Amino acid sequence: MLEKLFNTDPRDTPALVARVFLGVVILPHGLQKLLGMFGGYGFSATVEFFSGMGIPSAIGVLIVLGESFGALFLILGFLSRISAAAIGIIMLGAILTIHGQNGFFMNWFGTQAGEGYEYFLLTLGLAVALIISGGGRLSLDHLIAKRFIK
Repeated sequence: MLEKLFNTDPRDTPALVARVFLGVVILPHGLQKLLGMFGGYGFSATVEFFSGMGIPSAIGVLIVLGESFGALFLILGFLSRISAAAIGIIMLGAILTIHGQNGFFMNWFGTQAGEGYEYFLLTLGLAVALIISGGGRLSLDHLIAKRFIK
């Protein structure tokens, strides 16, 4: 089980690029929700906001933790498959519960009711690729697998 979780090709540069870019894009969103950075509302207010939308508080907590720590772990290449899965589930949830009803495209000109789901679909695709490949080159996953599992 642990071998499948941590095993990754240490020569896989595309996985490195995918995980770092996905982590760098998602991390500020997580920090908005967790710490109130970048104009966000912080942990309690975010969980309360989700609760007001009908999302259970426990799920709201998981969203905040998944976006913040999941993104950080992707950048580091630690628990890459689990982190990518968490982000992928969050993005799928965003598509199904909020953004899917606004159509495909982002709301560039402010003419839609809200943002479309193209961004979320793209991040979901990157997450799925990382679930399949693992962290790749320069990942802590590879170091853990090499040192402790094999």
